[in-house]
Amino acid sequence: MIEKLNLTMLTDYYEITMANGYFTAGMADEIGYFDMFFRKIPEDGGYAIMAGLEQVIEYLKKLEFTEEDIEFLRSKKIFNEEFLKYLADFRFACDVWAVPEGTPIFPGEPLITVRGPVMQAQFIETMILLLINHQSLIATKASRIVRAAEGRPVMEFGTRRAHGTAAAVYGARASFIGGCAGTACTIADEDFGTPALGTMAHSWVQMFDNEYEAFKAYTEIYPTNATLLVDTYNVLKSGIPAAIKVFKELDPPVKGIRIDSGDIAYLTKNARKMLDEAGLTDCKIVISNSLDEHIIHDVISEGACIDSFGVGEKLITSKSEPVFGGVYKLSALEKDGQMIPKIKISENTEKITNPGFKKIFRFFDKDTDRLLGDVIALRDEEMPSGEEYEIFDPNHVWKKKKITNFYVKELQEPIFKSGECVYEFPDIRDIKAYCLQQQDRMWDEMKRFENPQTYYVDLSHKLWSLKNEMIEAAK
Repeated sequence: MIEKLNLTMLTDYYEITMANGYFTAGMADEIGYFDMFFRKIPEDGGYAIMAGLEQVIEYLKKLEFTEEDIEFLRSKKIFNEEFLKYLADFRFACDVWAVPEGTPIFPGEPLITVRGPVMQAQFIETMILLLINHQSLIATKASRIVRAAEGRPVMEFGTRRAHGTAAAVYGARASFIGGCAGTACTIADEDFGTPALGTMAHSWVQMFDNEYEAFKAYTEIYPTNATLLVDTYNVLKSGIPAAIKVFKELDPPVKGIRIDSGDIAYLTKNARKMLDEAGLTDCKIVISNSLDEHIIHDVISEGACIDSFGVGEKLITSKSEPVFGGVYKLSALEKDGQMIPKIKISENTEKITNPGFKKIFRFFDKDTDRLLGDVIALRDEEMPSGEEYEIFDPNHVWKKKKITNFYVKELQEPIFKSGECVYEFPDIRDIKAYCLQQQDRMWDEMKRFENPQTYYVDLSHKLWSLKNEMIEAAK
């Protein structure tokens, strides 16, 4: 997908007009700092999951303007000819830092920081937001659904419901990072190694005179991994009896059944009883049909007999909240070797930005390795390790907690240095394993679907003071 295309021109038009403006105003080489962060966790959840960084890196590696691009811009008759000549020899030259994929993330934290010529650092805004917003949204939704399944495998089945080809492929990738066992999207397996999984469609069953013949033919072709779709006509009266008959003719009996409609709890309880009475205690029951974390949680609590789930449209589109509100804001400029912090002020307090060149410290309990809280600090600061420290609640500044016996880790890692990639891609399976391991380090109270415990993300005293001085100065 994106690795095979030059998507330099996939940008908001104003990114190009601003670039031309910086160039024409003699500001092209001024050094700017930009932060990508988000303001709200989807569905008022306790955390989100970082995803999409690999695609950002691939985009930046291939950032160049073709002759066709430049001729298109020339046809607009508003761009400086010297600017267009500059684009012909364009080379990405920025420094980039980012939080690794699979990391639990929280509002206000700089997930990606870009430092470089302001014309370049500004131009890449659209694609950074597009890629991180989308994949972080789907990885976060997948994490919620996988948690609801309580250890049962979840397969991503949403390719045909995705909002376009890229959304299908990268949604499959993000869902795997978020914890899914695999995907129905074949090209995602080919490109990224996310295991391709699937059963059969109702049309396969309808092609035969009856369910027995359909199931028999399928198991003869796939004798070791057939999962039979039993709800084409009547689950309990014909589908499961036909599946049982076919399975008992196999040596050994294999795999499972899938139910794609009806009352999940009622049908799976009865299906389990029928399979067990036939001696097919190892036969698995797979459920699909417009599932999400809430439905999965409910049917499990009702005693449904389910071994795994296939989740489609509500995962691949994050239907319950389909927007991840990441933004990209200027935080500092360099003038004559001095850094000048910048701030955006708004009557909406959540839109007031954090100024300066920053980094994120994450505090962990030394005994349990559990997450204790994060502190956003200026880049030249260091955090204590093992001493007492106070972290304030981001939503209620009068609330604070003292932490002791902790260690600290910086979250951002260097990705590009002067336009050269210095980051080694982890394997997708390593990203998924890291993501699951980091979620295990969170307190259970943070993982509730309703009213999760707020995770503290504080500002260092130095950054807090700078921010408030700038706010006061703007009054």
